[in-house]
Amino acid sequence: MPVDGALYPVSLVLAGRRCLVVGGGAVAARKARGLLEAGGLVHVVATRVSPEVRHLEGLTWEERPWRRGDLAGHRLVVAATDDHSLNRAIYEEGEEVGVWVNCADDPISCSFLLPSVVRRGPITVAVSTGGHSPALAAWLRRRMADELGPEYEVLVGLLSAEREALQAAGRPTEGPDWKRALSSDMLDLIRAGYVEQARELLRACL
Repeated sequence: MPVDGALYPVSLVLAGRRCLVVGGGAVAARKARGLLEAGGLVHVVATRVSPEVRHLEGLTWEERPWRRGDLAGHRLVVAATDDHSLNRAIYEEGEEVGVWVNCADDPISCSFLLPSVVRRGPITVAVSTGGHSPALAAWLRRRMADELGPEYEVLVGLLSAEREALQAAGRPTEGPDWKRALSSDMLDLIRAGYVEQARELLRACL
């Protein structure tokens, strides 16, 4: 069942924060990998932990059934078992103790949803349909991935460097016309390999 009402999108800072994944199969491996990529301290609990999970570098795991109380000390939990009643029990404990829980493929038993994500360096674009159509979210993600080529990583680097230069000079960063710069030919110059010319154009627009 999809989620009713509007969702509040956030970008969580998971670096150094404890995350729990319950389940040891392919879905659990995918969820754990995403948490690790975000810097989370990931622990996996499952009655059977697959080689795919065991081989993920940086996580810890226990091969045992989930127990009430396992959520303690974790900031974020993903329930990725094939047992709907178990996933629901994990979600309900999360509600009791104030821990955010995502149940894979069960939006009604989630306190947060995981969107389809495109990453290009520091750029993150997330797409969610609130559980109405994961297929559409994945399709939109692929379209965005095609649009957001490597030139966008260079672009964000130029913008970030110029913003830092303004701050170092004691100038406000809200005043410059960033929109004008982004609407210029900067991206075309970057795609053509003329990064320094793009930098000069950026500064001229600001």
